Amino acid sequence: MLDLELVRNHPEIIKEAARVKGIPVDVDAFLGLDEERRKLIQEVEKLRQERNDLSQAIPRLDPSQRPQALQRAAAIKKELEEKEPRLRDVEEAWRDLLLRLPNPPAPGTPVGESADDNVEIRRVGEIPSFAFPPRDHMELLELHDAVEIERAVKFAGSRSYILKNMAVFLEMALMQMALDLLRERGYTPMSVPVMVREEAMVGTGYFPLGREEVYHLQRDDLFLIGTSEVSLVASRQQEIIPKEELPLRLAGISPCFRREVGSAGKDVRGLYRVHQFMKVEQVIIAPADPELSHQLHMELLQNAEDLLQKLELPYRVVHVCTGDMGQGQVEKHDIETWMPSRGSYGETHSCSSFYDFQARRSGIRYLEGGKPRYAYTLNNTLAASPRLLIALLENHQREDGSIYIPPALRPYMGGLEVIQPRGPRATQKRS
Repeated sequence: MLDLELVRNHPEIIKEAARVKGIPVDVDAFLGLDEERRKLIQEVEKLRQERNDLSQAIPRLDPSQRPQALQRAAAIKKELEEKEPRLRDVEEAWRDLLLRLPNPPAPGTPVGESADDNVEIRRVGEIPSFAFPPRDHMELLELHDAVEIERAVKFAGSRSYILKNMAVFLEMALMQMALDLLRERGYTPMSVPVMVREEAMVGTGYFPLGREEVYHLQRDDLFLIGTSEVSLVASRQQEIIPKEELPLRLAGISPCFRREVGSAGKDVRGLYRVHQFMKVEQVIIAPADPELSHQLHMELLQNAEDLLQKLELPYRVVHVCTGDMGQGQVEKHDIETWMPSRGSYGETHSCSSFYDFQARRSGIRYLEGGKPRYAYTLNNTLAASPRLLIALLENHQREDGSIYIPPALRPYMGGLEVIQPRGPRATQKRS
């Protein structure tokens, strides 16, 4: 949600944000509704006050004056019966458009239409060069008897999977390593609810524009989260946080769910695009300071890079362009990790700054100079599986199908240095 004064006084900024982000929203229609809403509020409040004054005055009036007063009271009732429903309709349309207005990108954000226009910032690590035909992650998982797809699809539908044996422990190791990294850096670890009310989705900006990507539990009117960012931010909704507690650094771990609408035919093999996954998410709630927000944005980004470097995985960082940003983001960087089977980098992390966009929608404030002020929020993935699992398996495979475990991950794998194949294909040689 945006500052109304910004929208009213500088609508051209919002129109430009809508244009460069590719978000179809009628700013002029919103301004028209905004003006009508303010006018109706004044009229309705004035009528209600007059009605209240009359109700108190009528019993004390001279009998000769009462007919005229009662006549006026009846006229007020009729006017309110016309204006109050109109105000409700206008407010509903006004709020719907308000929730669709885009947050203007921060200065320096690349202007573009899609991910193809994102700007590469840096590449880190060497892309592996194999002296043998490398396997993709599905071949490796099958070699290790570590995945079941057909059985999962049988009872859970497409894009479902079962991890087993070494893959279970490897996924858990990645999550625990990520949590430990954040705990050591002052983040509060939190295991959060995955079913939330609609106001949590609206508050974090996933509704109304992203509703089609979210699973809805209709009987309970709850929604499955696509990231623990939703729960972490919502945990502070309608709170005034003591300023001395800011920046508030939170680390959420949860299963996550996405419908993957529009992905039919894309990434149908393997675990790159699935409906359910595990993730450790970083969230910061901070004072309203753009310079500090950028510093914290870089902190979140560095945390993710540090994890990838500990895992000895090659990656690149891209500055996300306007057309590939979300509605609320003012600054965004993606980290894409090399995946040999794709022959390219695949997105594994998204680092986003929102300024006060989420805080306004969620009612998250702090006191500054004795007055409440909306906070700033930021987030970034630290570890998401199975995508990180894909990169780990494919980059660290050996010719016999065994998997090298980087030293930083070994304490979480019981000291194991190499995972040896164990599946029915383990003894088969590959041509």
